[in-house]
Amino acid sequence: MVETQQVRQAAAGDNEGWVFDSSVDHKGRVPLRASTGVWKASLFIVAIEFSERLSYFGLASSMIIYLTRVLHQDLQTAAKSVNYWAGFTTLMPLLGGFVADAYLGRYSTVLVSAIVYLLGLVLLTMSWFMPSLKPCESDTCQEPRKIHEVVFFLAIYLVSIGTGGHKPSLESFGADQFDEDHPEERKKKMSYFNWWNFGLCCGLLLGVTVIVYIQDHVNWGVADIVLTTVMAISLVIFVIGRPFYRYRKPMGSPLTPMLQVLVAAISKRNLASPSDPVQLHEVSCMEKTQGRLLCHTKSLEFLDKAAIMEDDRVPFEKRKSPWRLATVTKVEEMKLILNMIPIWVASLPFGICVAQAATFFIKQSTMLDRRVGQGFLIPPASVYALAAVGMIVSVILYEKILVPILRRVTGTERGINILQRIGIGMLFSIATMVAAALVERKRLRIVQEDPVKGSSTMSVLWLAPQLLIIGFGDGFTLVGLQEYFYDQVPDSMRSLGIAFYLSVIGAANFLSSLLIIAVDHLTRRGGRRSWFGKDLNSSRLDKFYWLLAGITAANLLFYVMLARRYSYKSVQQRSIAVADCYEKEEEGRTWA
Repeated sequence: MVETQQVRQAAAGDNEGWVFDSSVDHKGRVPLRASTGVWKASLFIVAIEFSERLSYFGLASSMIIYLTRVLHQDLQTAAKSVNYWAGFTTLMPLLGGFVADAYLGRYSTVLVSAIVYLLGLVLLTMSWFMPSLKPCESDTCQEPRKIHEVVFFLAIYLVSIGTGGHKPSLESFGADQFDEDHPEERKKKMSYFNWWNFGLCCGLLLGVTVIVYIQDHVNWGVADIVLTTVMAISLVIFVIGRPFYRYRKPMGSPLTPMLQVLVAAISKRNLASPSDPVQLHEVSCMEKTQGRLLCHTKSLEFLDKAAIMEDDRVPFEKRKSPWRLATVTKVEEMKLILNMIPIWVASLPFGICVAQAATFFIKQSTMLDRRVGQGFLIPPASVYALAAVGMIVSVILYEKILVPILRRVTGTERGINILQRIGIGMLFSIATMVAAALVERKRLRIVQEDPVKGSSTMSVLWLAPQLLIIGFGDGFTLVGLQEYFYDQVPDSMRSLGIAFYLSVIGAANFLSSLLIIAVDHLTRRGGRRSWFGKDLNSSRLDKFYWLLAGITAANLLFYVMLARRYSYKSVQQRSIAVADCYEKEEEGRTWA
C-alpha cells in the first residue's frame, strides 16, 4: 500500500511527503521527508565530526612539540615529519572517497574507518602506558626507545588511514541529507557547510586548548585516553542516528564512465560535431534512474563527439556500446572533472600558507612569553586556538550578516558565488604571510639585542594577528573549497569531491616540505647561512614568509583569471529546454 502511494505521488510530482532524489532510508525504501534527513540527521553526523577533529587537532597541533621534545628530532626534520604525516592524512581520502562512492557506500565507509581510527588512538594510548612501549625508562633520557618510535608512527598513520575513509564520506554523507530539488532544503544545504565547519572548529578549539593543556601539564597518555573515550562515544551516537539518515547507493567506479567518454571521443574524432546539441545522445529524465541529467555546455567541445549518434554504416552492437556512445550527461561529467583541475592547482599556494600555522607558527610560540594573568602558562600548541576562533567568527559573520546582505544586493540565493568566496580567502592568506614576516623580523631583532634572554620577553600575543587572519581566510577559502568540490563534481562522486578538497591541503603539505628543502639548498649556496637553521634563532623564517606572500599574490592573479572563465554545473530540471541550459551556463560565468 505504501509503495503504491509512493509511486502515485512520484508520478504526480509530489515533492513534499517523500524524497525522490535517488536516496533511500535505512530499510531501502523511498525516504519520508518528515522523518529523515536535514538537521535532525545532520546533527548526529556533526557530532562524530566534532570528536574526529578534536582528536586530529589534539594530535596534529602538538605533534611538532612531541617530535622535538620526546623523540628529540631537530626543527627541520620535525617540520618535514609533520608535513609528510599531514600530507598522507589528507591524500588518503582520495582512496577512501573512491571506495565509498563505488563500493561500500558512505555510511558503511564512515563506520569502518571510524573503527580503524579508534584502533589508532588505542595503540597511541598503549605506547605511553605499556612499560615495554614507553618512550624512555626515565623522563630525562635523551634517546627514545626505537620500539616507541615505531609504535607511535604506526598509531598516527592508522589515524591517517581512518581519516582517509572517515573525512570525505562523513562530510558528503551529511550533505546528502538535504534534497537539492526542494527549495527549503536547498537553502538549508547552503548553510550546512558553514555550520559543519562551525562544529569542526569547536572540536579544533577544544583540541588545541583542553587536550593540549592536558598534554603539557599532565602527560600525553592521559590526553590519549580522553581522545579515545570521546571517539568511542561519538561512534555510538553515529550508529544511533541510523534510522534518521538518507542513504545513497554506491554506483560503481566513477572512473569507468569517464574513460568510456574519452575512448568514444577519440574513436569518433573524425566526425563533424552537430550544429544543434539536441542531436547529441541523451536518455530521457524518465529513463534516468540515479543521479540527474546535465545540460550541454560549449566548453571542451572535442568530448562532445562521444555523444554523436552514428548512422547505420556502423554495426548496431558497436555503435550502442558505452565505449562508443556516451550520453550528454556523461560527457558533461567528464568536463566537470577536467575544469576542476586548474582550480585545484590554483588552490595549492593557499594550502601551503595553511601548513605553516601547524608547524612554524606553533614552534614560534615556544620562543615567546606565554604567561597570561597570574602566572598561567599557555601550552605552545594552544596558540592555534586563535586560528579556530578566527574561522568561527568568520563563518558566523558570513552566515548571519554577509549572506543576507549580499542576497538582497545581488538577488541570488548564495549572495556571492563559490569561487568568489574562495578568492576572498586567498587575499587573507597573503595578509597572513605579511603579518607573520613582520612579527618574526621583530622577534629576531629582540634576539640580536639581547642574546641571553632572547625573545622570551616578547608576548606570545604578537602571533595573534597572523593566526586570526589565517582563521578568517579559512572561513572563506576552506569552506568554499568544500562546497565547490562537493557541488561541482558528478552526483556519483560526492565523496571523491570532498577528497579532492582534502587533497589540496595534503598536496600543499608535501609541497611545503619540498619548498623548505629547495629553499634550504638554495640559501646554502656560496657558503651563505641557510634560512632554516638548527633552531628558530638561527633561521630566517621572515624571509620564507615574504617568499610565500609573493607566491600567493602571483597565484591569486592566475586564480581570478580562471574564476572569471569558469562555468558552473547546470542541471536539467526534468523537461528543461536546451536554450535555458545555455542561459544558465552564461549566468554561471558571472564573476563580479
